[in-house]
Amino acid sequence: MTLEDLYATILARKSADPDSSWTAQLLAKGPEKCAKKFGEEAIEAIIEAVKGDQDALCSEAADVLYHLLVMLAARDVSLQSVLDELDRRQTRSGLQEKAAR
Repeated sequence: MTLEDLYATILARKSADPDSSWTAQLLAKGPEKCAKKFGEEAIEAIIEAVKGDQDALCSEAADVLYHLLVMLAARDVSLQSVLDELDRRQTRSGLQEKAAR
């Protein structure tokens, strides 16, 4: 499964009955709840990275990616727009990018 496939599934859940899936339940609670859940998952990933548990970090990283996509969908930000931004950033070094902010 690619991120594009996962994002398409998440988008399909936006109109689903919240009793039918976790994603639909999360989206029904609104963008703020989606953002909060993303933050919680990011913290869990950080903890596993610090502990050095690769398997746990892999699992938490998958949760982070999923919840990031849910948060984007909740705010109607397309995955493609994020990928386009990453492509745009490849045209300059990270140091140049940071200096331009």
